Amino acid sequence: MTESFLPVSKEEMNKKGWDRPDFVLVTGDAYVDHPSFGAALIARVLEKEGFRVAILAQPDWRKIESFREFGRPRLAFLVTGGNMDSMVSNYTAARKPRSSDVYSPGGKTGRRPDRATIVYCAAVKQAFKKMPVIIGGMEASLRRLAHYDYWSGKLRRSILLDSKADILVYGMGEHQIVEIARLMDSGVRIGEIQNVRGTVYRTQEKPDPAMVHILPSYKDISRDKRTFAQSFRIQYLNTDPFQGKTLAEPYGEDYVVQNPAAFPLKEEELDGVYELPYCRDVHPFYGKEGEVKALEEVLFSLASSRGCFGGCSFCALNFHQGRIISSRSRESLVREAAGFPEDSRFKGYIHDVGGPTANFRKPACSKQETKGACPEKSCLSPVPCPAIEVDHGEYLELLRDLRKLEGIKKVFIRSGIRYDYLLLDKDESFFHELVKHHISGQLKVAPEHISDKVLTIMGKPGKDVFDRFRKRFGEINEEVGKKQFLVPYLISSHPGSTLDDAVELAEYLRDSGLRADQVQDFIPTPGTLSTAMFYSGYNPLTMKKVHVVDNPREKAMQRALLQYRKPQNRQLVEEALKKCGRTDLIGNGARCLIRKNDPAGMKKKRRQKSR
Repeated sequence: MTESFLPVSKEEMNKKGWDRPDFVLVTGDAYVDHPSFGAALIARVLEKEGFRVAILAQPDWRKIESFREFGRPRLAFLVTGGNMDSMVSNYTAARKPRSSDVYSPGGKTGRRPDRATIVYCAAVKQAFKKMPVIIGGMEASLRRLAHYDYWSGKLRRSILLDSKADILVYGMGEHQIVEIARLMDSGVRIGEIQNVRGTVYRTQEKPDPAMVHILPSYKDISRDKRTFAQSFRIQYLNTDPFQGKTLAEPYGEDYVVQNPAAFPLKEEELDGVYELPYCRDVHPFYGKEGEVKALEEVLFSLASSRGCFGGCSFCALNFHQGRIISSRSRESLVREAAGFPEDSRFKGYIHDVGGPTANFRKPACSKQETKGACPEKSCLSPVPCPAIEVDHGEYLELLRDLRKLEGIKKVFIRSGIRYDYLLLDKDESFFHELVKHHISGQLKVAPEHISDKVLTIMGKPGKDVFDRFRKRFGEINEEVGKKQFLVPYLISSHPGSTLDDAVELAEYLRDSGLRADQVQDFIPTPGTLSTAMFYSGYNPLTMKKVHVVDNPREKAMQRALLQYRKPQNRQLVEEALKKCGRTDLIGNGARCLIRKNDPAGMKKKRRQKSR
């Protein structure tokens, strides 16, 4: 029933007896009232605090009237591009428009503008003069300071400036939005809110260098890519809420100031957020337009944790959720799962129990809980930190509790396992039960590459670690009487990867028997070390030069090598092997990647012989 959803139209707002909302939340996604959708989560958090929130989902940005649906809100407009950066949602790695949109009803494309946050803010400002606008979500969070934009091929300014918003919330946002809402409700003007953790604001007052780390100016980083890499390094080392400093980025006479990150939610706070009265469904407003595909996998999944100390270079989690793990209690997760059988759509299968990394349920070490993560050290790469505390016991107990629930047939883990962390656990109980109970024939893992040189740049464990995991996975399958397979996620054309490295990976796939069905051509998205490398040509952490693949042909060859068995990739694979001087891999021998003669030509010869 729509009464339990937040209002999406003036008619629904009137039925609630509101004269106007306190906040209008504009989102680039369809309205799905589920905690995995950021717009719904933030709206419900504000609702719990007593604020009235109306949802303006995927408004027609070409019609300003669309933004006047609820009239002028009492406090502010909240704007998010959606669960993903709008450019990632709208375009492929080849910069081509996507054929479907998992966050839109029926998968329809074209319902979200490019650079949605900027476009929506412009429409709001046009619809309501002097209207306070607060931006947040993935797009705003990862574009909060100057960043490389892959789709334009340029260095862009902070999205706070380009959107002309009043304040930017970065990270997960619950603490920040509640604090801002309370301040505004008490009469504080939006321009005076400058001390909230996890926010970014604009000022013309030069910050005190003794209190604030002043970054290189936008002008300087635009002129020199090495300076950009140095600036990114400072940002990367100041993402921790305990140790991070306030940063200021100069833009002429203006400064964009980033306050230190908000502290992670405590267990009871996280429980409370996920147990708010979500409808756990798509709003009926969409009628017969079709399902929102993004809901399918999360509908009967359990979000058990946030944060990741894995340190992968290509991942934006360090900038968005941070490295400190915060988890929900077992009791909260069991309560949520116990309610699944009440839903007629539930078939008995919990699709996932995890987070950014499923088997991270607590901070990497006890120090992180009070002093934060070490800024210049990685917990797992290139080798595990001696202080890391490895224990799967609590996670294992959670899974056992879930398996016992009435109406639960199977509990899967699909959100990713850090196999290097798993191997550090001398107690293999979790490994055994993972194989026995929580895999549906295939386990997806993410070695990403196999060249140790590339893996070091990626922040991933070495090839030998994956080999040990693969071997033990096979042995445990035999022990429990299962025949299950590993499905590796791989990235082609990552900074640091040459054609020779791609050939090395192709040979590994040949020798191991693994099939590279899950290959992602590297996309330089904002907020990652890898993107900074791609743009600058330097690794910001070491300031050493890195090989960057920016030639479309070489990118195509690297990807083709990882799927060398596909007939349509033959020409690219042959070209790559010849370029690398590896014609020994072209022929009819067992170790060759492609046959010397074209398969089509061989078939023709066989037909002629038979005649």
